[in-house]
Amino acid sequence: MKNVVIANDHGGVDLALKLIEHLKERGYSCNHLGCYDSSPVDYPDMADKAVEEYKRGGYDFGLLVCGTGIGISIRANKHSGIVCALPQNIFASVATKEHNGANFIAFGGRIDYPDDPVKMLDAYIDTKVSDDPRHERRREKLNSKAS
Repeated sequence: MKNVVIANDHGGVDLALKLIEHLKERGYSCNHLGCYDSSPVDYPDMADKAVEEYKRGGYDFGLLVCGTGIGISIRANKHSGIVCALPQNIFASVATKEHNGANFIAFGGRIDYPDDPVKMLDAYIDTKVSDDPRHERRREKLNSKAS
């Protein structure tokens, strides 16, 4: 199973399409829920669509892109069972998968990253979730309801 659900807003179209092309080169099947052009859409709605589809099952992870990656990741994290990370670089891409067990990754289409987002995505994909008890304990806390 190498399936990814992807959603973006108008601020993330170009980067989303670039990442989709790369994912396909890596052998992934991409369910791109949109959007496809500069017509404005609301990033919370796009996050909701991707999360709802992801929860149907059959996906390795979800990929979200908006102008900054911030709003779309915040909305995704409102959903139970979703850990969406917004990495700043390759190191953070590795850590969020290894330590946090993130099942969604977000990027900003208008952000000038110090590392290539394609390489950041690869780092995320190629990293395994750690079975270290320290990280397992912390992941449990991340997934528990806060007051």
